[in-house]
Amino acid sequence: MSIPTEPVLVPDKVRELAHGADLVCVWDNDYGGLTFRATGGGEPFFIKWGPRNLEFTLQDEAERMAWASAWITVPTVLVQGQDETHEWLVTAAIDGLSAVDPRWVAEPAAAVRAVGEALRAMHDTLPVDECPWEWSVPSRIANAERRGIVVPETFRTPPEIDRLVVSHGDACCPNTLVGHDGRWLAHVDLALLGTADRWADLAVASMSTEWNYGPGWEDALIEAYGIEPDRERLAYYRNLWNAT
Repeated sequence: MSIPTEPVLVPDKVRELAHGADLVCVWDNDYGGLTFRATGGGEPFFIKWGPRNLEFTLQDEAERMAWASAWITVPTVLVQGQDETHEWLVTAAIDGLSAVDPRWVAEPAAAVRAVGEALRAMHDTLPVDECPWEWSVPSRIANAERRGIVVPETFRTPPEIDRLVVSHGDACCPNTLVGHDGRWLAHVDLALLGTADRWADLAVASMSTEWNYGPGWEDALIEAYGIEPDRERLAYYRNLWNAT
């Protein structure tokens, strides 16, 4: 996943959904998905478009955002759809920047603090008992196996759950939006949201700090979340992420 550095060909469906707005590709991912910011002639909005895949769908994301919006700030869904090969999601813009926007990459201490605090707020706020989805270890392994991934037996016995929360499911730093004051604003990319041990999110979020800001920020994110690092759970959930 990255911010494009070269011009991106705009798919016909994206142009249709843009209704004449100016388009800038702001994100691409490793399965061919693209995210465009649309501006001009009204309020800005975002269009996500990509090939259908077996891990999750943009319909999953739309349903989860609609559910989570009762408690936390997430993008408002405007349009969601799919055809035989591709899917798309249009959301209203939120006045903030991704934690990996160049503005915040230049201030990693502030960005990492915002991501850690945002994750804690999500875990403290979303109600586990009302969440209809899982991101548990068994569900993740089953998802991986449907995609043809052979998961080693060692992953089938996870550490005892420390605290069950409604997890983000893809808590990498880019998926937190940060305001102009350096405080977190919202969460994005919630297609995998579901109940899990909080360390499933913390492992990925802290690991992603090195990809986005360089080494030395992992424990700072966990400190901003408000707990001490649990090395066993961090290692397990990072290895599970890489395996699935």
